[in-house]
Order: sequence, then C-alpha cells, then structure tokens
Amino acid sequence: MRTASMDDAPYRFGEYGPGYIIRGPRTDVGVVRLRPGDDAVNHYHAEIEETFYVIEGEATLWVDGRRSFNVTVGDAYQLEPGEQHYFVNNSDADFRALFIKAPYDPDDGVQVEWTPGDPLPPLAPGHQSD
Repeated sequence: MRTASMDDAPYRFGEYGPGYIIRGPRTDVGVVRLRPGDDAVNHYHAEIEETFYVIEGEATLWVDGRRSFNVTVGDAYQLEPGEQHYFVNNSDADFRALFIKAPYDPDDGVQVEWTPGDPLPPLAPGHQSD
C-alpha cells in the first residue's frame, strides 16, 4: 500500500498547475490548481484516459477546442485518448480538480498550441470530435 497527501503534491509551476500525488505503476493521481486567470496548456494523450473531479471553484473546460463546459464542484469529466483538453479559470476564486490518468505512461502527453479565440486546433491523429 502507498499513501500520500494532496497537500504535499508539488505544483508544476510553483503555486499552480498539475501536481502529482501518486505516480504509477498503473495509474497517476494528482490535483490541478488554477488561480484566477490561470490556464492549463491544451494537450491530449495518445493512449491514456484522464478523469477530472472538481473539488473547489469553477473553470471552463474546452474539449478539442470545439466544445466548452462550465465545470463546478462535484462535476466529473472523463476524457478519452486523443481528446484535447484545456482548462481556464475565469472566476475570481481558486479552482482545483483531482485527476486520475491510466494506464501509467509519463511520456504520453502531446501539447497542441491553442487558446480560445484562436483558429480551431488540429485534432489528434485518428481522433474525430463529437
């Protein structure tokens, strides 16, 4: 058995971004924190599915640059391999969501430069948007 605390997860960008609570060997568990005005880089995973569960605040989740969802406490979203995802916190309070990624593969992440207002991003190879 392994134990860890969300409070000890080091955020990628100091005070915000993703922070891993447990890494591998079969899944990753972490928390993403966005302060007001922060966003998370648009990206997808070729083989990994990723589930987010909102535990604090609200944000906008963009999927494939084509659909947006206002996500709030208690909401869960599961993204399939190939689905691009981008979060932005346009509120005046912190946003946090737990995430679970499986199967474990620390190298499976493809960044796709895109923010709302840009031309639509290209879809992941072999992926079709709903």
